[in-house]
Amino acid sequence: MSGHSKWHNIQHKKGLADAARSGLFTKLAREITMAAKLGDKNPDNNPRLRLAILQARKNSMPNDNIKRAIDKASGSNTENYVAVRYEGYGPGAVPVIVEALTDNPRRTVPEVRNIFAKNGGNMGEEGSVVFMFTRAGQIFYPSTIGKTEDEMMEIVMDAEAENLETTEEGFIITTKPDDFMNVQKKIADVLGEPENAELTWVPNMPMDLDDEAYGKLEKLVDALDANDDVQKVFTAAN
Repeated sequence: MSGHSKWHNIQHKKGLADAARSGLFTKLAREITMAAKLGDKNPDNNPRLRLAILQARKNSMPNDNIKRAIDKASGSNTENYVAVRYEGYGPGAVPVIVEALTDNPRRTVPEVRNIFAKNGGNMGEEGSVVFMFTRAGQIFYPSTIGKTEDEMMEIVMDAEAENLETTEEGFIITTKPDDFMNVQKKIADVLGEPENAELTWVPNMPMDLDDEAYGKLEKLVDALDANDDVQKVFTAAN
């Protein structure tokens, strides 16, 4: 769930079920629109927009939806969303970071607090858990990419990334936040677009949980993900 060593646990939060796909597309479109509104509408000149489009495509969002989301940024009636971060603890005192885009923080704050409370956690003050994480870029390629660990290491070093982690599922490349888009582009020029790439929060000390505690934490994460304003949820669970 942390994105540190179990990338597949992130993926099931992306709305693989058809019932969740509509809500996911809404969130992806919101990020695309805001990225286009705040910067250049050409993704080659707008790293945030390029990343938003990459995420949308990796989640099978139709190109027409992507185009409409970009075009919407030019409209005079586009909602003014603000990026907010909430912090707290889940079941088992596991640190949790929630990133959201909202047009009304006064609405979103009590909603998120209520979700924490109903699922065995509690929302804390700003800064209460973020110090337990490191901001980083992560890029994932599956093991089916057809590269050995040595070959991947050479590619990663040439791209000036910070670290390469090899798992059963594939390769996780870590970058500094400011280097993320540049590294991702260099690697994509060699390997093609990754299966996933995002700016994330990596726990400094991942926590191991038993099945019961993990199940309770997963319930909290699912409930947070179901909120329309919540974009991403990160935990310190291993």
